[in-house]
This record gives sequence, structure tokens and C-alpha cells, in this order.
Amino acid sequence: MEMPTEALFHLSIPVDDLDRARAFYIDTLGCTVGRETKGRFDINFFGHHVVAHHAPICRSGEAGRAPRAIESDGDVAPLRHFGVILPLGDWRAMEQRLKGRDIDFTLSPRLSFAGKPAEQHIMMLPDGCGNVVEFKSQPPERVFATDGP
Repeated sequence: MEMPTEALFHLSIPVDDLDRARAFYIDTLGCTVGRETKGRFDINFFGHHVVAHHAPICRSGEAGRAPRAIESDGDVAPLRHFGVILPLGDWRAMEQRLKGRDIDFTLSPRLSFAGKPAEQHIMMLPDGCGNVVEFKSQPPERVFATDGP
């Protein structure tokens, strides 16, 4: 079965503070709010459906006993994260938006895996509520590229 290219992604994330989550996703990133009910709100995350659920004892970075970090092109990145792949112009615009704020990047904006099939512009930052958000830019035809034949 071929995967539909127009499918929307849905992700539900725990956050320990709804107001802080709203400030990050709406004010800092520029996303918009969808439905809201007590204890949760929907985020239009670059056209995808992310739901922030208030769960103060279930921060995503503390769940389970899985490794907390992975090696990534000479640096260390959090294992648990989510994000969006943007066209390079949009990625650069987000980079400028974030650099204009007091952001403590998990991975500072950079070009990773230069000259390899996985070459990508990447940056990661915490949402302040237990989650890490990744922004990357990579040509669509290379998103699932492999290193070998």
C-alpha cells in the first residue's frame, strides 16, 4: 500500500503547564490554537494536529527507562522529540524568529551530515513543558534516503 502524501499527522503530547505551553507554541513559534477544553488544547503545528494535554507528572522527557539521548553528527540530541521538516526558506525564517528571542537551544541551528544523504539543516529547542521540538530542512526526496544501495 502506498502511503498517502496528503495525510495529516496527529500527536498528543503531555505538558506540565498549559499556559507555558501556549506561550511557547503560539507566541514563540507562531502556531495557532484550535479546539480547547479543560486540561487540553489543539495546536495547528504547521498544518498538523498536535494536542497539548495537561499532565504534570507525565513529562515526556521523564517517561520510561529508554535512553534519553542519541549521538547525532558529533553532538547529542534528545531521543524523545518531535518536529517538522520545512522548506529551507521557512527554516531560515524560523531560525531568525527564534534567534530574536531568549532561546536555550538543545541543538543550535546548524547544517548536519554535510555531503551525506542525510544532510539537513537542524535545530532543536525545549518547549519548557517537558518536550523537545525539532525543526529541520531537507529536500523531500532525501527525507527517507539511505546511506547504501
